[in-house]
Amino acid sequence: MVSVASFVTMLITLLISLVLPLAVYIFYGIKNKGKGVWLAWVLGAAGFFVLQIIIRMPILSLVQMIPGFADFVANNYLIYCGVLALTAAGFELVARLVVAKIMSKDLTYEKGFAAGLGHGGIEAIFIVGMTYVNNILYSIMVNIGLFDKMIDETAAAGVDTSAFAMVKEQLINTDSLIFLLGGYERLLTMIFHLAMSLLICYCWKKGKVVKGAVVCLLAHAFVDFTAPVISGMATDYLGNVLSQTTAYIIIYGILTVVAIACVILIKVIRDKWKMTDAVV
Repeated sequence: MVSVASFVTMLITLLISLVLPLAVYIFYGIKNKGKGVWLAWVLGAAGFFVLQIIIRMPILSLVQMIPGFADFVANNYLIYCGVLALTAAGFELVARLVVAKIMSKDLTYEKGFAAGLGHGGIEAIFIVGMTYVNNILYSIMVNIGLFDKMIDETAAAGVDTSAFAMVKEQLINTDSLIFLLGGYERLLTMIFHLAMSLLICYCWKKGKVVKGAVVCLLAHAFVDFTAPVISGMATDYLGNVLSQTTAYIIIYGILTVVAIACVILIKVIRDKWKMTDAVV
């Protein structure tokens, strides 16, 4: 049986990753009606969706099908993490630059902020939100016996059910706190994406695109590289030198510090942008 605590924490993460981005979108759009933020959010969301979901992730899926890929990862884990981090950072940087270019004729703080909300929000919805919809539905099926029935029917049809069995085991045995951490991580990540999109928009407006792009690329690559490397230290990939608990503490500690720095960056950009607009 999936515990009540797991249901509660999965629901919280679902609210953070699916409901919150849409609620903030609606609230910010109403608050800034007539300032073009509705379209800016859509542009930010579309940038992430096209570059990541439609282009990058299918490419990664094809690469993973190459014979010997698993052995390469096992023997070159740091290189693998580096490639993933740089491609994610690079693809999303291109998305941010394209969005800033589209809005460049009338680029305002509100539009840059909304674009960041869209970029981080759509990622939360597709990467985490939809996953937790499945988690909750599967958990309900497990608790009322439908999941076992599905496994039996699938097995009777001659189909391998090991993946289903693994899903059931993870839902039952995973600590409820882990499900909650998924929501916390997504909240921190949305703050990060907001700051990076806003930074690109501000630097575009100020004519410092290259500087902003380099900072954004390095910051994004650092975040995307650090987390899997530290996680790998708690697995065979990097020698099991850390416990899972220690790895989680370090990863979420770093992400929290990064998010706090991003909040400060957002405030600094807002003040400078408003000051510039006031002078003009």
